[in-house]
Amino acid sequence: MTTPYANAPKTEPLDGVAIVWCDGAFATPEGKTAHGLVRFTRRYRVASVLDARYAGQDAGTVLDGSPVGIPVLADLRTALAHARTLELQPTHLVIGMAPDGGRLPDHGRAVVAEAIEAGLHVDCGLHDFLSEDPDLASLAAGHGVRIRDIRMPPHRRELHHFSSRIDEVGSTRIAVLGTDSAVGKRTTAWLLVFGIEQRGRSAEMVGTGQTGWLQGARYSMVLDSLVNDFVAGELEHAVVSAWDERKPDAIVIEGQGSLLNPAYPGGLEILAATRPDVIVLQHAPTRVDYDGFPGFPIQPLSFQIDMLEKLSGKPVVAITLNHEGLAPDEIAGACARIEEETGLPTVDPLVHGIDRVLDAIEAQS
Repeated sequence: MTTPYANAPKTEPLDGVAIVWCDGAFATPEGKTAHGLVRFTRRYRVASVLDARYAGQDAGTVLDGSPVGIPVLADLRTALAHARTLELQPTHLVIGMAPDGGRLPDHGRAVVAEAIEAGLHVDCGLHDFLSEDPDLASLAAGHGVRIRDIRMPPHRRELHHFSSRIDEVGSTRIAVLGTDSAVGKRTTAWLLVFGIEQRGRSAEMVGTGQTGWLQGARYSMVLDSLVNDFVAGELEHAVVSAWDERKPDAIVIEGQGSLLNPAYPGGLEILAATRPDVIVLQHAPTRVDYDGFPGFPIQPLSFQIDMLEKLSGKPVVAITLNHEGLAPDEIAGACARIEEETGLPTVDPLVHGIDRVLDAIEAQS
């Protein structure tokens, strides 16, 4: 299996050196924030991932079968010692899990306190706002470090209503939507950005979740932290800002949830506000029910494609496959079956690359 993000541009980290805490969740759907940071981030240099279950292994090997030079370690003390051997000075502890409901697991609070006492800033993308915990806030103040809650909603005076300026955007708008949550939409979105750039065109990513922000997406918001009246406006504002400031050839919009997900129906908001020109649909063929909601079956792929196209008036041009639950020798067959069923080019972008998807997008441009 190839190393994901091999074409990602090399940049200096925006914020510093991070240790990513993901104990008990790495290599599961709830570890998607850590997964994103292991694969690519502009915001940090990732020194290590914390999950005792995989201690001693390379995070990339655990996640994608290819080493990336980021070790998985058992605890913060070990991670700090390891960083010293590399002459690295960690600056941040990043909460790398994204469980349903966005709550910090009970054993995580002690790790956060330990990190603060070690002089690390804490970045957290959960719905639990650690900066509002009086004990942790006091501890952070005493040690001169910052707790940054990525999902803390902006003040309403900073938010935007939908303005209809979306029609002024001259970039090709590509929405990467999914048939479920935690299915790989953001991963595919970044790969599309890098693939477009490799073809000599410019592209910007619009991140819509906490992990996209943590990875350093220049234009982003955390969709599920917003007051509903401003969701469409913030989506439009991010796309319009990318056009006004960068004039990219393409803007890739990260999906959230799915169109028909019972808990996270973010697909409709993205279709309505960003008015994509084409849709790429991410799908995990081994999933029967929506992630975290047994007894709520995922609607058939053909039905979801039909709904997306009817609502948007635009085509789904390709299917990108999430290979969870598939053996390596089963991936090609799964792609072939979906391609036969839908008539759309179907690839696992982490295995096959993204070229066929880019070809399908360019055929519509």
